[in-house]
Amino acid sequence: MSDDATVVPPLVAPTLESLDELARAARGCVACPDLAASRSTVVVGCFPAGARVLLVGEAPGAQEDATGTPFVGRAGQLLDTLLAEVGLPRETVAVANVLKCRPPGNRKPRRREVESCRPWLVRQVELADPAVLCTLGGTAAEWVFGPGARLSSVRESVAEYAGRPLVATYHPSAAIRFGPNGAPMAALREDLRRVAALLEERAR
Repeated sequence: MSDDATVVPPLVAPTLESLDELARAARGCVACPDLAASRSTVVVGCFPAGARVLLVGEAPGAQEDATGTPFVGRAGQLLDTLLAEVGLPRETVAVANVLKCRPPGNRKPRRREVESCRPWLVRQVELADPAVLCTLGGTAAEWVFGPGARLSSVRESVAEYAGRPLVATYHPSAAIRFGPNGAPMAALREDLRRVAALLEERAR
């Protein structure tokens, strides 16, 4: 494999045989030159051994870009709290993002960036083989359902991705923005309970 091929996601991602291999390859990705030039690190994701739930967010923020770990800022702290409430401690859950690199200024990911990065996440789902998937926020929902997907509609029922149940819900940052009594917080809490219940059902 040539050096150039190692950073072309559609060529490389499907050939990788472990999450560790994927992480090494993704860290050399330059498919989105603007993102590659401005990032501090590639935030590949966290995949604890035996994790049966995979949460998919939008993209790294400033703290994630600095640490290389997804969901470590305020949104991550809220997510940790809500996961613990439903019996899914963060250390038992896999977490990744649609984009592995921080968009400058935390802007919304562009469609071409999402498509360029798609092969990494597709392969992560295949390799991690979670029992249940959960998307957090509109960008992650669009990753599954397509551009223009309305979160308020797609979260109404359990969907399916690659033969696995999928729950689409709000991003923790939306829950923070609308406050503790806002609709996104209530929905996020309810949907994470649904994820826990689905996991329990599949364990029977």
